[in-house]
Amino acid sequence: MTSIPDIRLNNGQAIPQFGFGVFQIEPKDTAAAVSTALEAGYRHIDTAEMYGNEAEVGEAIARSGLDRGEVFVTSKLSNDAHEPDDARQAFEGTLKALGTEYLDLFLIHWPLPTRYGGDYVQTWRTLEEFYREGRARSIGVSNFQPHHLRRLHGETEIIPAVNQIEMHPYLTQDEVRAFCGEHQIAVEGWSPLGKGGVLADPTIQSIATRAGKTPAQVVLRWHIQRGNIVFPKSVTPDRIRENIDIFDFELPATDVEDITLLNKNERTGPDPDKFAGQ
Repeated sequence: MTSIPDIRLNNGQAIPQFGFGVFQIEPKDTAAAVSTALEAGYRHIDTAEMYGNEAEVGEAIARSGLDRGEVFVTSKLSNDAHEPDDARQAFEGTLKALGTEYLDLFLIHWPLPTRYGGDYVQTWRTLEEFYREGRARSIGVSNFQPHHLRRLHGETEIIPAVNQIEMHPYLTQDEVRAFCGEHQIAVEGWSPLGKGGVLADPTIQSIATRAGKTPAQVVLRWHIQRGNIVFPKSVTPDRIRENIDIFDFELPATDVEDITLLNKNERTGPDPDKFAGQ
């Protein structure tokens, strides 16, 4: 069994640093993909209400034979459910779909500064309810920038445990990572391979050849050594197993730096300061 390191969150909870994502995996393919991941040693699954596959994630976990406490499960609040009562209803729906009494981590998916009067603070206070009730073991945010986090810090009681942001060698997010580091907020990277766009980069290809690993494995290892939490996705069993096979080697510090220097501030997804959630 692959030994995946844990990261200790600011509330004392532990999260596996490496997991499996199900973004854009069709519901009909999700249970099989998650089952393959769990068999390969993944113990951290990242889903969201908006992905439409929570029920299939829950199905795979239920039939895995693993105790619920052995699998770290994250989901995220739908963009159309930021009003407090809507958020409560959506959270109940997530628990029901996943077939669980609690989530290990529940996130606000996007800050949506142009919707709801820009009031993501009231949404966060609703997540604080779930945390105090124990139905969300940890709560956090996704796609929040430092100025969004400063508002939460000034107007609410609980510091987010996690900020999940787009992050890969062409978008290293050093400013956001530094801010989160100063405030004990763990950083997760979605699209850790830049939707595959970084894999043909000559620097990464050269490092991969030298390491005897694939470009994807090198990039995922780069994330791990920088302290990022990542959860690549795939529906291909061989790729699922290949992605987790990154704990038997280490990149030299010079290689980590060379990959970091590839940054272009190039997003594959929306700008969090403009995205309205449609």
